[in-house]
Amino acid sequence: MNRPNIVFIMSDDHAAHAMSCYGSRINRTPNLDRIANEGMRYDNCFCTNSICAPSRAAILTGLYNHLNGVQTLGDRFDGRQQTVSKLLQQSGYQTAIIGKWHLGHGGDSDPTGFDYWNVLPGQGDYHNPTFVEMGANKVYDGYVTDIITDLSLDWIAGRDKERPFFLMCHHKAPHRPWIPDAKHAHLYEDIDIPEPPTFDDDYSNRAAAAEAAIMRIERDLKKRDLKIDPPEGLSERELKSWKYQRYIKDYLRCVASIDDNVGRLLDRLDEEGIADNTIVIYTSDQGFFLGDHGWFDKRFMYEESLRMPFIVRYPKEIEAGSVQDAMALNIDFAPTFLDYAGVSAVEPMQGVSLRPLMKGEKPDGWRTSMYYRYWMHLSEHGVYAHYGLRTHDYKLIYYYADALGATDAIDDPKPPEWELFDLRNDSAEMRNVYSDPAYTDTVARLTEELHRMQLEVQDTPYTGRQQGA
Repeated sequence: MNRPNIVFIMSDDHAAHAMSCYGSRINRTPNLDRIANEGMRYDNCFCTNSICAPSRAAILTGLYNHLNGVQTLGDRFDGRQQTVSKLLQQSGYQTAIIGKWHLGHGGDSDPTGFDYWNVLPGQGDYHNPTFVEMGANKVYDGYVTDIITDLSLDWIAGRDKERPFFLMCHHKAPHRPWIPDAKHAHLYEDIDIPEPPTFDDDYSNRAAAAEAAIMRIERDLKKRDLKIDPPEGLSERELKSWKYQRYIKDYLRCVASIDDNVGRLLDRLDEEGIADNTIVIYTSDQGFFLGDHGWFDKRFMYEESLRMPFIVRYPKEIEAGSVQDAMALNIDFAPTFLDYAGVSAVEPMQGVSLRPLMKGEKPDGWRTSMYYRYWMHLSEHGVYAHYGLRTHDYKLIYYYADALGATDAIDDPKPPEWELFDLRNDSAEMRNVYSDPAYTDTVARLTEELHRMQLEVQDTPYTGRQQGA
């Protein structure tokens, strides 16, 4: 069997609505679009916990975070557990991870199942970054996105060409504080980026969690984000717009460098003559608020944070320009890689292979709802702990708002609240209809489904200090 190579490219905090293949109002990404145009775009790919380390752990293990042990940024990954890299390595694949790891370092938290690893410690730096190469620190001159790509290209060039390979190319960008490279430093300088429709959200008719969040453009961006002091004499509204332009332009400049470097990687696959037998995936560890609801950051179960970009090219099996609207989750990535490699997904992986969807098929009984949970109560950005259910038509969120002893969570419980959004009529999630009598039956049905799904994924409903769900 001529097993395919797998190139998995993941950025950090790159929202789907900052990619032109997803219809972005604010950005153009020609090289990312090339993957989508020559392959498949997933329109309903979601993370199960919108924060960096937990999403990465879910991708490696195919498990929800309450089972893989990484619920928060403060939880170290236990590399002794089964991972997709170990299984692929054992099956004869050459394996490498280059770039951002962010799952702890030293001992059992170092990358395992990889023939080669060269990763950033923690978040890493944008310029002249230190990497940890197979346990040894090494400083590289240059811009981090270029360096990660250079190292990836070097590893591909030096591989054993008689064996398939699995490469995880993990970019730091466009993570805060959004520092662009010199090439793109003046991009968008003479234009204004459009503000999103929900930019002036006042958080009315929502749970208290929305207003309490510490991620507002006008109030919570720091000097390190903005880089310069604002002009004098601006009104409050003008200052908010000025801060948005500073933020979003640097964010998009970082994305532009990623797009250029993805192009370099795609070109190398062409030059090596292996593009037809290589699965190329581009995604991000979660979504991000790009001024939506007046916010930056993520963490919430709201759409801009929950949704992951996910585009895949594999000429042998995926029809060019195809679009898939079936639900995919980050826990599905590992079983998908294994399926293409001819390796059986082993227990206790909870995800399922997306390969039938890649072929344009939707198996009977494919999921029509997904489960989400965020544990880091009040940490850093003040987002309440919550879990919830998303279907194609509705989203039910329960802010249980309690740390429950989680790492990096603050022990300051708040009154629990529910939100229900009718996504068919309110795609921007501006009106909580949980208490609307017209939705009484919907609430009952979705609450039952939420509890059924918690049982299925082996998570525990909140029954803490307040009367909970």
